[in-house]
Amino acid sequence: MASKANRANIGRDEISGAHDAQIPRKFLDLMASGWREEEDIDLTPVAHVAHLARRRARLSAAFPGDTLVIPTGSHRSRTFGAPYEFRAGSDFLWLTGDQEPHAVLIMHPAATGHDAVLYVQPRLDHRAGAAYLDRMDGEIWHGRRFSPEEKSAILGIATRPLDELPAALAKVADSDRTRVLRGYDTGIDGGLERGALPATAENAERDAMLASVLSELRLEKDEWEIAQLQEAVDATILGFEDIARRLRPDAPTPERYIEGIMTWRARIVGNSLGYSSIAAGGPRSTILHWSHNNAVVEPGQILLMDMGIENNNGYTADVTRVLPVSGTFTKAQRDVYDIVHASRTAGLAKMAPGTAFAEIQATCNRVLAEGLVSLGILKGSVEEAMDPESIAYRRWSLHGFGHMLGLDVHDCGHARPEHYGRGVLRENHVLTMEPGLYLQPHDELVPEELRGIGVRIEDDVLITATGNRLLTEALPTESHEVESWLAAQREAGPREPGLDGN
Repeated sequence: MASKANRANIGRDEISGAHDAQIPRKFLDLMASGWREEEDIDLTPVAHVAHLARRRARLSAAFPGDTLVIPTGSHRSRTFGAPYEFRAGSDFLWLTGDQEPHAVLIMHPAATGHDAVLYVQPRLDHRAGAAYLDRMDGEIWHGRRFSPEEKSAILGIATRPLDELPAALAKVADSDRTRVLRGYDTGIDGGLERGALPATAENAERDAMLASVLSELRLEKDEWEIAQLQEAVDATILGFEDIARRLRPDAPTPERYIEGIMTWRARIVGNSLGYSSIAAGGPRSTILHWSHNNAVVEPGQILLMDMGIENNNGYTADVTRVLPVSGTFTKAQRDVYDIVHASRTAGLAKMAPGTAFAEIQATCNRVLAEGLVSLGILKGSVEEAMDPESIAYRRWSLHGFGHMLGLDVHDCGHARPEHYGRGVLRENHVLTMEPGLYLQPHDELVPEELRGIGVRIEDDVLITATGNRLLTEALPTESHEVESWLAAQREAGPREPGLDGN
């Protein structure tokens, strides 16, 4: 039942290394002997340890008397013997700060709320002969990890070894008072379904409520989270500067080269990318999720880049900018760009506490519809285009104005509609503003000179007590400012990212 045993469907042969010959006992004894004690390690608590405790207390208050089981997940296989890099489940990470695989948080009901216990892998160091055999978790293969006791000191939470998890789960006898965060650990999901928590509609509804409430608790960011998001945005802006400095105005540039520059920056100043980068040149700018990045952007075309760096604590930026490769937008490119920019500006003006998501969406949509009429794409009036029975403008705008942002690029996705899409903005929400127009190259309803132009402008926005603050303010959006910024970056020339993050 424990997640470590399951390995998220990675086969036993993949774990043990089936291509190896039988390992003799004497060799394992040799591998387990002759190691000295390691140096003292830093056990300073994480900076947000108090925030982690407050988050668990908020979750506890939402489910008094219920047992809560929240796994982080396990390795997933990319190819035989080669797993994907592990990324902790976002709800689990938000509650614990732990980024290692296989762990499970159980919140046990107590007189004053809940007792939180984090079940984590014990060390499997060089002194254990099994450390050589276990290629997934042996420290000789992957480096030292913290013991449960060390992790308790760092994260400020009670911990127990993972091998005690099956006994803890076996005590979950009252399914009416147990909720499980499903979909992260197939071993736990399947084990509980075969035991105390069969796969009934009632249990599924109860578990879904846990996922929804976790998303809703995460909607409003605390001050530490806001700082993390600003850090991720600032790193992403550095990446856009790096790209602009290497984007030649007079020669083709491979999209993968552009993608690689942001990846390079992400690994230097952050953890990784928060999602698959989009580097869409020319007509591919009209493809919303062009992440193949296997073509070439040519002089005279536009380059749409949708990219975000994830920082070392798991928070990601999500930023989109459109650059004229030659340095100056053509008239057709500018006409489309300026309509999208006007939609963005109108939407931002509405972003304040108490404003309904639907009102912001309607504001952005109207500006886009007006622009489509002015370009001769939409026939008839703006009112006709906005008719709920028609929504003709949607053919070229395709998506909503934005989404929540945080530990997930599309954050808090299990929140109930009344708290999100059919709700209102609240102070400390962080979300994107990203209207777009996509004029496909084969769309005969679009004037020929406009075909193949796709524009999306995406900013990351913090809702404040009185309005909003752009986390992405340092990266210009107005078309003339974009041209000036691109020229300034090119004049500055390429730079090598330093160890100080610059």
